[in-house]
Amino acid sequence: MAPLSTGETLQERSKGKDVRQSNIVAAKAVAAAVRTSLGPRGMDKLMQLPSGEVLISNDGATILSKMNVLHPAAKMLVECSQSQDIEAGDGTTSVVVLAGALLDACSGLLNKGIHPAMIASSFYRAAEACTSILKTKAAREVKLSDRDSLVNAVQTCLSSKVVSQNSDLLAPIAVDSVLNLLGDDPGSATNVDLRDIRMVEQLGGTVDDTELVKGLVFDKGSTKTAGGPSQIENAKIALIQFCLSAPKTDMDNNVVVSDYAAMDRILRDERKYILNLCKKIKKSGANVVLIQKSILRDAYNELSLHFLAKMGILVVTDVERTDVEFVCRTLGCTPIPHVDSLSPDKLGTAEHVGDVVLPGSGHKVVKFVGVSNPGHTSTVLLRGSNDLVLAEANRSVHDAQCVVRSLVKERYLVAGGGAAETEASLRLRELALETSGMDSHCFKAYADALEVIPYTLAENAGLKPIDIVTELRKAHAEGVVGAGIDVKKGRISDMYDMDVIQPLLVTTSAIKLATETVCMILKVDDLVVVM
Repeated sequence: MAPLSTGETLQERSKGKDVRQSNIVAAKAVAAAVRTSLGPRGMDKLMQLPSGEVLISNDGATILSKMNVLHPAAKMLVECSQSQDIEAGDGTTSVVVLAGALLDACSGLLNKGIHPAMIASSFYRAAEACTSILKTKAAREVKLSDRDSLVNAVQTCLSSKVVSQNSDLLAPIAVDSVLNLLGDDPGSATNVDLRDIRMVEQLGGTVDDTELVKGLVFDKGSTKTAGGPSQIENAKIALIQFCLSAPKTDMDNNVVVSDYAAMDRILRDERKYILNLCKKIKKSGANVVLIQKSILRDAYNELSLHFLAKMGILVVTDVERTDVEFVCRTLGCTPIPHVDSLSPDKLGTAEHVGDVVLPGSGHKVVKFVGVSNPGHTSTVLLRGSNDLVLAEANRSVHDAQCVVRSLVKERYLVAGGGAAETEASLRLRELALETSGMDSHCFKAYADALEVIPYTLAENAGLKPIDIVTELRKAHAEGVVGAGIDVKKGRISDMYDMDVIQPLLVTTSAIKLATETVCMILKVDDLVVVM
């Protein structure tokens, strides 16, 4: 005879319990894998990809996207981290660590016999409460004209990256590259498209040689033959999409030439045809020509380069099809598909175009300076001593730009160093005391889970986490809203005074996404395998 149910606790079939437990364990394993990389004292991960390539990073989204995760519940945590990367750009490790702590809290609540649907609805309410608490009690408004605050927020983001020692240089570059996109009236912008920033990677030198170029940079030097110019003042730029080489038929063909006279005639006609094209380019007034890459036939040949060099025209070849739109928006030119449509009004302008030899590598790049930039674009020239550093610098600068984008979307800053999470946790506990029923239990568990962020920060910095979190709780109870963990000195300090700040959107987005993922995992009670 089945035992009678005592009280109103949930008597669930064992399969649902086992599946839920399995999902929670798998998702917590993913959270544990990235937990050590949280914060400025977090460790980096070394990954070997299937191709044999090696990657070093401590960006949560990058680590998880490269991990080969098989369990469906664990995959949800990876996707949650990627959602955070798209929404806020920063806090990708925090969101996974927070989700892991919330799942831990769920285990305790489930063991008490609380129904998963009740836990999920309470967690949603707790997340809403945290978001409003942070916005009303912990956040400070910021104006986009306050460049210093933006730079401080970006430096906080970069402090946990591999390139943290270069944050003094990279932070202003990230801020200025995004502010350039907003044009003359940054106050009215509500979002910004980071695809308008071109990142050009060049091996050689160090990260300190990275610069923001007010114009355009191509990652290779100009293509020139003997006598061709390498520097042009007051440039008129044509972007051509037709080929400067002899025409070919659409199909494979062979021309059989029986005598030298016919061969001379072919060569003479080819020369005449190419010379005619080059003369038309010269006639339009262009003195810099960008040639789009061609697949079907040669985009240029030695003869065309020779003629253009004689005419004093600088040539940049192999412009990628995907870059054409960006180049046109930066230089103010129009792509020219056929030589007959070439006219002076389709040319772009620049004060100076020329080859620049990069220090530390001897490699040449073409730099366009003094461009009209009607499309409001930015170019960042990244340098690094090896591919690993270069790739990580690129990811770090992108995250830094995402922080500025978050501030464009929502212009509020909160204190870093675990201050925001501790404040939300403290206020949620107070709310739990005023609430009755199941919600009170769930709110308290949610508040405890939020403290995993300061706890992990302290743990990764080699401090005593329990002492530090207790001290942090005391400071917040005394009304110091900005109190956070100063990992460099190993004590509690006011983060606002130390300029350790981050966008509100990063924290609120992490809380919302972690809660959604956890509630989704919680509501699953069966695993159906479809082969």
